[in-house]
This record gives sequence, C-alpha cells and structure tokens, in this order.
Amino acid sequence: MDITKFVADHREAAFLVGDYSSYRAQLSRRLRIVRKKLGRATAKNAKYTGKAPVTAEEVGKNVEFLHLQLLTSERAWAHAMSMKTSHSEDNADQNISGSTRQHIISRLSKALRYANDTVKLLEDRAASGASDIDVLEARAYAYALAGAQEFEKQAEGIRAKDAAAKRWIPCLANFSAARVIYSSLFKATKKDLFKEVLVGTTDPSIRYAAYQHRIPRTVGVPSVAKKFFPKEDADLVKAVEKLDPAALQDEETTASANIVDAAIGQALVSLESATSKLAESLPASPSTKDRANAYDDVAIYTQDAADATRRAIEELEKEGVDEGDSRMQDLRVTSLAVNYDLIAWRVGRYRVLIGTDDGLTFPPNSPQKPKRARKDGKEWVEREEPTGRKLARLRERVALYDAILQSIDSVKDLKGATRDAGFVAELDGQRAYYQALKCLNLSHSHAFLSAPRQALALCNRALSLASQAVSSPKPTASSSDAPKLTVSDSQAQTLQQNLENLTLHYRGLVALSQLSSNSDIASKANLTNAAPVVERLNEYPTSGSVDLKNLVTWPPKLKPVPVKPLFLDVAWNYVEYPGQQKKAQEPPGEKPQAETVQAEEAKPAKKGWFSFGR
Repeated sequence: MDITKFVADHREAAFLVGDYSSYRAQLSRRLRIVRKKLGRATAKNAKYTGKAPVTAEEVGKNVEFLHLQLLTSERAWAHAMSMKTSHSEDNADQNISGSTRQHIISRLSKALRYANDTVKLLEDRAASGASDIDVLEARAYAYALAGAQEFEKQAEGIRAKDAAAKRWIPCLANFSAARVIYSSLFKATKKDLFKEVLVGTTDPSIRYAAYQHRIPRTVGVPSVAKKFFPKEDADLVKAVEKLDPAALQDEETTASANIVDAAIGQALVSLESATSKLAESLPASPSTKDRANAYDDVAIYTQDAADATRRAIEELEKEGVDEGDSRMQDLRVTSLAVNYDLIAWRVGRYRVLIGTDDGLTFPPNSPQKPKRARKDGKEWVEREEPTGRKLARLRERVALYDAILQSIDSVKDLKGATRDAGFVAELDGQRAYYQALKCLNLSHSHAFLSAPRQALALCNRALSLASQAVSSPKPTASSSDAPKLTVSDSQAQTLQQNLENLTLHYRGLVALSQLSSNSDIASKANLTNAAPVVERLNEYPTSGSVDLKNLVTWPPKLKPVPVKPLFLDVAWNYVEYPGQQKKAQEPPGEKPQAETVQAEEAKPAKKGWFSFGR
C-alpha cells in the first residue's frame, strides 16, 4: 500500500510549486475526484447527507478508500500548517495564542482522528489485506501527527499546571514511537524515504522537545527515542523487534556509529541520491569534461556532510563534552568517514580526467583536418601529432597524478586515521599505484625526447612501485560504479604486467644505443683494433658515423671463412624411392666397339662445383 510514499509524494509535488495553502487546495481537488470515483460525493445543488464510514472490506477491495482517509487527514494537517505559517509571516515577533492556537490544534486533532481510523482499518488484516509493514507505516504516521498535536499544545498554548518539566513527555513519547518505527522500516526495506522522514521532521522535533524537557545535548536522539518509546504496548514492541531486533537496545550494544545530527543525515541522504545519479550519467556522457563535471553535485553534498559534522563536533566541544562520550565518538567516526569519502570522490574526478585506463596507455590524438578546403582542390594531408603537444598532454597528466598523491597524503592527516595500521597499509598501496603511473608517463616523455636511459630508469622505478601495489592489502570494493580512490587487484596486476614488458623494451633500446656509441667512439679515435665495417653489418650506423677508411681489412689476413656446407646426395643412386620408375635392365653382353666410341664422343662435359653434378 506504500502509505509513507503516498503521503511523501503528494507533499513533495505540492511544495515544489507552492506552500501549505496550495497543498491544501490540491488535496481538496483530489478528494473531490476520489469521492466521485467511489460514489461518495454529494451531487451539485443537493442537500448534504452523511456517508457511512469506510470499512476494512472496502479497503481490501479498492485501495482508493485508503487514499480517501489519507487525503482527508493530510488536508486537515495542511490547514493547520498553513495557519501557523501565515501567522509567523505576519506576526513574526508574537507567539500564536488564543483562538488561532485552538484552531490549529483542532485541525491537527481531525488529522489524527482520520489517521487512527486508518490504523484500525488496516489492523483487520483479513478484510483489508494489509501486511505488517503497512500497519506499522500507518501507526508511524498516526504517531507523528499525535506528536505534532502535543507539540502545538505545549509550545505556547495549553499547559499542565502540575509539573511544567513533564509537560513535554507526551510529545516525546509520540515522536519517539514514530522514530523507532521509521528506523526499523528503513533497516528492513533499505528505502531512503524513511530516512528522509527521520531527518526532515522527526529528529528535529525530538531534539527540541528533549531540550525543553531539560535533557542534555550529550544524549543523542536515538537514545532519547528508545527511552521514551511506549514499551507498554506489547503488540507494537513485538512488531518493531520483528523487523529490527536491535531497535530498542542501548547504543552500547550496537557496533556501528549513529547519525546523531539531523543536518548530517540530511546531507548523507542527498549524497546517496547524487551518487546514484552519477553512476547513471557517467556512461551516457560523451566527453571527458562532461564526465568530470558530473562529480560536482557529489562533491558539494559530501562537503556539506563534512561541514555539518565539523559544526556538530564544535558544538559538543563548546559544551565541554568528553571525548569518551558515545556521541562524540560517533561524530569522530562520521567525520573520518565523510572526509575520506570527500577525498575519494575528488580522486575519482581526477581519474576520469586522466583517462579510462588511469593513464596506462598514451594513445595519440586523432588528426583533425581543417574545415576549409585547400585552394588547389586537393585534400589535406593528415599529420602526426607534434612532439610538443604530446609532451603538453603528458604534463597535464603528471599534474593530475601530483594532485592525487597530495589527496592521499591528506587522508593520513585526518584525526584517527593513523591509528588504524590496516587502513594506512591500504593507503600506501594505493599511493604506490598512482606513483607508478606517474613514473610511467614521465618515461613516455623521455622516450619522445630520445632518452632511453632515463626512460628505463623511470620504468624500472614504476615496476617496483607496481609490485608494492600488488602485494599491499586491498580495501573492500565500492558499491558505486563511478571511479573513486579505491584500486582493484586486477588493475594493479595489469599495470605490473605492462611495466614488465615496457622495461624489457627500454632495456633493448639502451643496449642498442650502447653498441652504437661504442662503435662511434672507436671509429672517431681511429683505433687499429676497431672492426671494419664489413664485419659490423648487423649494426645500424648513425648518420655520418661510417668510417670510410676502415671498410675492410687491408692487406687481407689468412683466416677461416665461414661458407655454406656441401651435401652430396650419394644415396640417390642406390636407394629406391616410392614413385621412382625402374630402368629396364639390358641383357648382359658386350656392346660393339663402334657404339662405345660414339657414346664416349657424345658424352657432355662435366659441370658444377669440383666436376660433380648430375
């Protein structure tokens, strides 16, 4: 049935274009449409007749009957908030009292009455078809309206005469019940909608009521909610603990840090929404700059969360709260997590600007032809990218790597980061990965400048850093698809393999340059033991380095010369091979002497090497 979503969507749609008055008008129009659809509307110019109350069977058959209840309750609530807002605008220096206060309370009482009727309808699960979550959502909505009614009663109007300190207990009890239910629903369903309700209205109301009840600020909102939760309602306690067994436990029994400030929670909710939008927009962005600009909203909301955490810590420090307090410890943990997240998103933006593979390769820019045609009618010739432009692109990459390394170093300066040895080891591995990429791109620049020795030294340094990145512990993978600070194990191994191949390549270039330089030195010095050019044909001479006076050894010296060996196929005359035709054997007998002489005269001269041949 999604009761909370139904109410939140109507409020959000109305507040985008107007205020509480426009929201009330929209609800009136919507109510008229729903009543006509259900056959419960009074005809035009007809006398009003009371309608029978909505039953659970009607809700089970058609959910519009449930919407009818919620819309009526929301219209009464919007009427009360509209009167309160208009009074604060006209009489900002005066408190609401008298008939205006009574009118506001009566509208909230009507809204609460319809909300309670909705709870009773849904509790008949067999007839209404409602689930346990639907009933809890309806009860949380009713508790929130009851808390708002008690809030208005105690703010400047009706007060109990017996004990002024205890007059805020009903308000705290109702808002606490709503908060515990919404918190349990959030943990069970993982819907951000329930967290938005908590940080939007529930937590600020509990904080103000707790302040009026003389509860110190050192006690967090979750602790206040668990203390004033109506535990005498056994059915409610059972339903809440069914969703979240730790919903009513003390803070000491929970392991994770609590969000103890509403502003921090609001910023974190906005951050989650911006993160999901970023993951969706990155694949659709055509250019690198557009993908980098998509990180702006995430960085803004992360900075807002960091600023809210810092302000909350400063407030507790002014109040003299000890560092051992649970609320201060939660804020310290939140501060470390939010600031680390801020730096991680900043590094992710740098990685997008560098390239898809973090700068592992350096592809050339596609040549661009001028738009205007040549005067002679021929096509423009595509030219290779100049070396100066390549070096400029590498210089931009190196600047981004320096920014990444500075960001990683700033993480270690966060309070509490250096105490975690495992966390520091992960940071060192990530830093080695980006430093190896920096050395790799610097080696590319030296290669373009024909300096293979410097390129080999930088590539060897990058290989040692990549080995450190592979062997270091890796953090858990991020849930977001957008690049951040975290480096995966496959990325580190790919970098190491490419660096190994590139190191061998540069070693070969250095060896060739050394051989070429040695031969040049020997020829320039006119050394007698310098080998002639004919014996150094496997070496590629540089321009102008061939010694024309030392082409061959003169006078020649007696020395063995390697030649191709000779193979005599003597077996051809004796071995019979498959497919070879056999010669017909002539009967033995002596040939005439004249034929023998004629055959000897017709016998051709011997050819081939050393008179051998067939």
